[in-house]
Amino acid sequence: MEVRQVERISKALSDPSRILILKQLRQKEDCLYCHEIADFIDLTQPSISHHVKQLTDADLIVVEKEGRNVKYKLNSTILDEYVQFLNTLKV
Repeated sequence: MEVRQVERISKALSDPSRILILKQLRQKEDCLYCHEIADFIDLTQPSISHHVKQLTDADLIVVEKEGRNVKYKLNSTILDEYVQFLNTLKV
């Protein structure tokens, strides 16, 4: 994993709301729709969109269009690579 990607992921994970979104995606195990995110997080729609964009830009979530709806899936591969990178920093 490149250092640039590690930096993007680390910045994306620096916000509690984004971590909460990722936790919900992990618990759901399938996907979350945009309206479902609004159900468990007390933020306005523009704020939710901002957080989702940060997670998408860091490749932590994958966006899929399903008709008029948008669903989000956790990118477990990238998350696992990030954790493996962090493990290489341990002494």
